Amino acid sequence: MLPGSMTAVPACGNAGPRPAVLVLPGGGYAGQADHESEPVAEWLAALGIHAYVLRYRVAPHRHPAPLADGKEALLAIREGALGLAVDNTRVGVLGFSAGGHLAATLSTAVATGNASLDVGAAVPDLTILCYPVVSFTDAVHQGSVDNLAGGSPSDDLLRALSPDLQVTAATPPAFVWHTADDAAVPVRHSFSYAGALIRAGVPAELHVFPQGRHGLGLARELPGPDQWTSLCAAWLDRMGWTAVPTELSA
Repeated sequence: MLPGSMTAVPACGNAGPRPAVLVLPGGGYAGQADHESEPVAEWLAALGIHAYVLRYRVAPHRHPAPLADGKEALLAIREGALGLAVDNTRVGVLGFSAGGHLAATLSTAVATGNASLDVGAAVPDLTILCYPVVSFTDAVHQGSVDNLAGGSPSDDLLRALSPDLQVTAATPPAFVWHTADDAAVPVRHSFSYAGALIRAGVPAELHVFPQGRHGLGLARELPGPDQWTSLCAAWLDRMGWTAVPTELSA
């Protein structure tokens, strides 16, 4: 793994191999938001899940650099990166905004062109998307497009970087949430990804809250979106990934 690019928060109170989740903060592929990083990892750790925060490459780096970083991180986590005992059959990814785009791209097995990274083990086993950027062809978040794909990307590249167009029956299950009045990344991004999963026969859970600005993170102070952590914890529990009562998870 790239030195200093990934930090870990070990699962609380659990011996033996535990599931792990890679956390990808948002920032429009220009930076990464602190409130979408370690605080989120600490919430996952409280559920009995090892959490890793990845500081993936952003502009001026272009595709496939962030994707390669994410795949390398997933492979390292399955091998017990940073000394944690990981159940390598249960390694997921959680992303916010542009980090959600990276999470969804990892989940749809988009290629980097590096055979050592473009392998099944570099695809997560489940996905959590928080107000994600999804489409690079419809209602686009132009900053993410420009920063990841450059100023004049081809139509083929824009389609390849639209995870909703890359979903197959092999795509992992997903928990997705958004706010209906998100002015930065329209809620239709989440509708599009969840809809593609459902059409492919992949389990998907989607929650849309009426109000809330973009970039809420854990959203602990905003009624409505503040429910997402408990809803997600219940979903993770049904998936068999948590090790504490879900009522303690919010």
